[in-house]
Amino acid sequence: MNLKNCFQDFNPSKCLVFSCLLVFSFLFALRLDSSITWSYWVIFLPVWLWKVMVLFGAGVGCYVWWKNPHYRLEGDSYVQFKAMVMCTGLHLLLLMFEILACDNLETGNHSWVLVFIPLIFVSVVSIGICIWAVKNDRSYELELFCSVNVLQFIFLALRLDNIIVWSWVIVFIPVWIVMCMSLIGVLYLIVLAVIFLKSPDMIPEQRRNNVSNAIGYSCLVIPLLVFEILLVNRLDLVNHFTFTAIAVPYLLSLLTMIGFSFGSKGGNFWWFGIRKDFCQFVLGVCPFLQEYGNISYSVQNNDVESEETPSSNNSVVKVKKFPASKGPIDTQPKAVVPVLSIETPD
Repeated sequence: MNLKNCFQDFNPSKCLVFSCLLVFSFLFALRLDSSITWSYWVIFLPVWLWKVMVLFGAGVGCYVWWKNPHYRLEGDSYVQFKAMVMCTGLHLLLLMFEILACDNLETGNHSWVLVFIPLIFVSVVSIGICIWAVKNDRSYELELFCSVNVLQFIFLALRLDNIIVWSWVIVFIPVWIVMCMSLIGVLYLIVLAVIFLKSPDMIPEQRRNNVSNAIGYSCLVIPLLVFEILLVNRLDLVNHFTFTAIAVPYLLSLLTMIGFSFGSKGGNFWWFGIRKDFCQFVLGVCPFLQEYGNISYSVQNNDVESEETPSSNNSVVKVKKFPASKGPIDTQPKAVVPVLSIETPD
């Protein structure tokens, strides 16, 4: 058990985003079912928390950048700072969309086409950011999601305003295309994992990685597809499930994404101006966690083993290995010296 190894690939940004979406989605489903009657401004609190953290983190990062010009010459600091600025701009546009959507849900004073204009603009801008991210070897999950769903956002806005009166199955055609491509990718991962399991040349670690990837992406894509099918049928009045029940597969997908955040690496070092890996930053701020992370535990066999080895004078030496003590575990990191009892026959 090693705390540093557990969190060394942790991506706090993704964990924050998916955790906020998880809470928001659950509250929103309850509100649609009238299980709770809170204001939509309260329902959107997890989303407001997400945006506040983004703006505060970007503000601190910009202040550190401005106060320490010599930091700009360290490695790819300029590229990471530029990526943070572009990401903050996208989040500001998303915040505008979320404020308009929340106000429209509460009062109904706006048309949905007007509400979706910031989101459609985000999708168009995200295409250029994706190209820039590929050239500079940066992650672009949010930008990719927005860019591939630009047509879906337009269809949703038109359908909510009844400008088009298509069935919801037809409205979600862009989603079906994306999900078909995702299912093909999941099927490829499953086949690849099976091939690697049968291959004798693969090391165990590579086999475990491929199997875990196949299982993880299956737990992400399949529940998401089930959620979308149930939602479309509910909107078309084919079934009468509650929105809370329909949201369960979607919540499972979000839980899977939260789990992925502990091994996704990446992240921008300029958020909050920490300029280092998140795990190293936390261990440096909290020394007791660093001490705990340096402690390792091993399980020893309690059975007494006895073996015979020849000595230099041709006599037989019996070596007995006694079990480890069953007393309290010493948590201080120190070398472990095995205790041996050597008996020489007369």
